[in-house]
Amino acid sequence: MKIAAINTSIFKKDESLIDFIQTYLPALQEKSVLVITSKIVSLSEGRVEIIKNKKTREQLIKAESQWTLKTKYTWLTIRDGMPMSSAGIDESNADGKIILLPQDSFRSANIIRNKLKKIYQLQNLGVLITDSRLLPLRAGIVGVALGYAGFSGVRKYQGKADIFGRILKLSRTDVADSLATAAVLLMGEGAEQQPLAVVTNAPIEFRNRISRHELVINIKEDIYRPLFEKIKNIKLKNK
Repeated sequence: MKIAAINTSIFKKDESLIDFIQTYLPALQEKSVLVITSKIVSLSEGRVEIIKNKKTREQLIKAESQWTLKTKYTWLTIRDGMPMSSAGIDESNADGKIILLPQDSFRSANIIRNKLKKIYQLQNLGVLITDSRLLPLRAGIVGVALGYAGFSGVRKYQGKADIFGRILKLSRTDVADSLATAAVLLMGEGAEQQPLAVVTNAPIEFRNRISRHELVINIKEDIYRPLFEKIKNIKLKNK
């Protein structure tokens, strides 16, 4: 698998994302995945706000979230089935404004994919919209898939044998977030100015239709749920 991050100019609010992609990617090969940072998708959709005070910022966070909890450091929220800080509202590289997440990242990815397939005359093309997240008990951010189109986001191993012949019952690989993490590592989070990346030779299954809920699990089935229910009683020690 190869990933190439693309250096570009600064993307502006309401700019045409398709024209922008064509400017910096005159060609795309069959069975490639175009990775796009969510920020420029949001800018192309006009998802920008100017927040004048703390109250209006909090109101916006609540409006953008399915669930909220105010903490010492941030608002913990759930949006689109994912835990995140402050509903993904981003002030970095935003020129004094606040950029919201795309309204519907899966829909945006599908629209972009359909347009690019026609422009580049491709049969198999993946589009992946990324953001960054903190993982519990880990320092630093990683990439995450907000929405994608054109490929399966999960690789299932249930019913298959491991190297010793043991039949796997629950094993799955989170393909979409794995691709997002690898791409975001190259795209960067600072002044790299690389909002696009192209993944080639990825070990993925290209398909026209996907389930937008294939990565979502019920909170009652989350193996970490008991940990977080008792987190107040845990004392972590540095070794």
